[in-house]
Amino acid sequence: MLAAAGLLLPFYWMVVASLKTNSDVFTIPITWLPDPVVWRNYLDIWQRSDMTTWLGNTLLLSVVVSLLQVVTGSFAAYGFARVRFPGRNALFLAYVGTIAVPWQSYMIPQFILMSKLQLSNTLWSIVALQAFGAFGVFLMKQFYETIPEELSEAARVDGLSEFGIYRRIMLPLSRPALASLALLTFVTTWNDYLGPLVYLRSPELRTIQLGLNTFVSQYNAEYALIMTGSVLSVLPVAAIFLLGQRYFIEGIASTGLKG
Repeated sequence: MLAAAGLLLPFYWMVVASLKTNSDVFTIPITWLPDPVVWRNYLDIWQRSDMTTWLGNTLLLSVVVSLLQVVTGSFAAYGFARVRFPGRNALFLAYVGTIAVPWQSYMIPQFILMSKLQLSNTLWSIVALQAFGAFGVFLMKQFYETIPEELSEAARVDGLSEFGIYRRIMLPLSRPALASLALLTFVTTWNDYLGPLVYLRSPELRTIQLGLNTFVSQYNAEYALIMTGSVLSVLPVAAIFLLGQRYFIEGIASTGLKG
C-alpha cells in the first residue's frame, strides 16, 4: 500500500496542479488541495492551443502503429515459433538483440533514409519506423510456445495451411498476448516524444507531447496548463488500460510458460 501510494502521489499532484493558478503550482510549502480551484484551466487549454489536433494526431499514430505491430509481430512470431528453417534460432537471437541497441546510435542514418524516401515531416515516418518491433515478436513467440504443438499437427493432417493455422487457431488462442502487445505499443507510441520531435516539424502534425512543450518559452512556462494537458493526455491511456487490464495481466502472466 505504501508503494502504491508512492507511485500514485505524482499523479495526484499533477491533477491538483492542473486546478491551480500558474503562480501557485510551485508554492512552498506545497499545498495539496487547490485554493481556489481553477476549473477554467480545462477551458483555457482548448481555447489557447490546438489540443484537438494534438490529440487527433497522437490517437491516429497510436492506433495505426498498435494495429501494425500486432499484425507484423504475431505473424513473424508464428514463423519463429512453428516453422522450421535453417538458421531460425540465430536469426531470432539477432533480431531480438536489436532491442539492446539504443535508438540514438542509428538515429541519424535513419533520418537520412526517411528524408530520401520523402517521409520526413509526415505522420508516415513514425508509422514506418514503429510498425515493426522486436519486442512484439519476442512476446508473441513466447506465448505461441505455450500452445500445444498437437493442435497444429492435427490441423496439418486435416489439410490446413500454415497461414490457416495461424489465422484460425493461433490468433484466437492468443487474445491475451495480443491485447498485452497492443496495450504496451499504444502506451509507448502515445508517450513518445523524441520520435515526433525529430520527424514532425509542422505545427499541424504535432502530437500531444510536442504540443505541451509549446507552453514552455524562453523566459516563462505555464505549468498549470502543462499539468492540465498532462491530465488530458493520461485519461485515454488510463481508460484503455482499465478496459483491457484483464487481458493484459493474463497475457503477461502466461507468456513464457510451457503448456
